[in-house]
Amino acid sequence: MKKGGVLILGIFTFISCTTTTKKAEAKSGEEQQVKTQAETPKIGGEKDDHGCLTAAGETWSELNQTCLRLFDQGLRLNPVQVEGSAVISAFVVFNADQSKLQLFLPTEAQQLLILDKKEGNVYQDATYTFDGTEGVLYINGEKKYAK
Repeated sequence: MKKGGVLILGIFTFISCTTTTKKAEAKSGEEQQVKTQAETPKIGGEKDDHGCLTAAGETWSELNQTCLRLFDQGLRLNPVQVEGSAVISAFVVFNADQSKLQLFLPTEAQQLLILDKKEGNVYQDATYTFDGTEGVLYINGEKKYAK
């Protein structure tokens, strides 16, 4: 009977140690996962005031009230005269019914430029004229950007 008691006590001790070790390993694994998540940088980077992911190329469109990627959703206009080796494009984004457009010019980073459709396929204000038929942007009457 003594041998049976020792055997039962041994099995009980073995099971207790195994369960404790598994719980400790599980807790350690959870702590490691939380630590890894905290150390992993967020994908996409910083957001601007409107929640647009600037590192992903998103820009806020006041006209459409949404974040958009100009190079995917805008009409690219390249400068007529290129200075140096870099070509810095302008972009045009239309609203849903194409009654207005928003200009994104490389030289006018913070200025809001929204033009109303006039006659035909021409959008205009006092300084800027975009001819949608030609795909040309005029600034003060001078051809500056084209498709």
